Amino acid sequence: MAAGAVLEKLSTGTEWAEGPVWLPRTRRVRWSDIPGDRILEWDAGSGETTVYGTGVEFTNGRTLDLDGHVVQCSHGRRRVERDVDGVVTPIVDRYEGRRFNSPNDVVVASDGSVWFTDPPYGIQASGREGHPGEQEYGGCHVFRYDERTGELRAVVTDMVHPNGLAFSPDESVLYVSDTSGPRSVRAYDVVDGRCENGREFVTVRPGAPDGIRVDVAGRVWASSADSVQVFAPDSEQVAVVPVPETVANLCFGGDGGTELFVTATTSLYRIRTTTRQADRPAPR
Repeated sequence: MAAGAVLEKLSTGTEWAEGPVWLPRTRRVRWSDIPGDRILEWDAGSGETTVYGTGVEFTNGRTLDLDGHVVQCSHGRRRVERDVDGVVTPIVDRYEGRRFNSPNDVVVASDGSVWFTDPPYGIQASGREGHPGEQEYGGCHVFRYDERTGELRAVVTDMVHPNGLAFSPDESVLYVSDTSGPRSVRAYDVVDGRCENGREFVTVRPGAPDGIRVDVAGRVWASSADSVQVFAPDSEQVAVVPVPETVANLCFGGDGGTELFVTATTSLYRIRTTTRQADRPAPR
């Protein structure tokens, strides 16, 4: 944490805040109120929050692609999609001819491939975060999609409800949180676009890990029921940032990239750090 850093509440009024991403071109944080079916933006210049879109089909996690465009997960459309200045187009929506459950969170690797998790939260009977539906391919996987070739590959198939995901700084390890079952963050070696040697990295309590990020030093920043917890690459907990609401997700941003933005239940928070999110390495 930066010297004297305190957690600031930047915006409030959501039912379940999720999927934050920093937009450097506009100096804004974009995030979702999933049950409210809307997308919000907080402006770093004015400090004001505006509604970016409504009726957005229950978007969740998002990231930037290599061109700086937003790639996001849609619970309602059961797909991964791209938003370019308000024009939303599909990236991928089926696996072996069957619809996804409800893509949840997404990262884009240095080679442009799109990696995303697919738990069932958007198709549950409550309809709170999507439209009630059935699991069509019979699992909850982590996928890698190559837009250049059209190849879609299930890279992790041994988790209950894979949720947040993030790469190590050199992209040799993929971390994935599981919000059910063991409620842990697992680590997988990435070899030729595939995941191997899955193992438990850390168990997060209280609650369960949801969104995660990795900083330039390889530390994993994980959400939990009452805080953001920070773990060294060897799994040792090195910091805890208390948050007064259940944390859903987080991202680094700000003009220097050292501000941590946290979505937690009804609100968007910020705290200043001395680190920043891991950069994409040069393509391997």
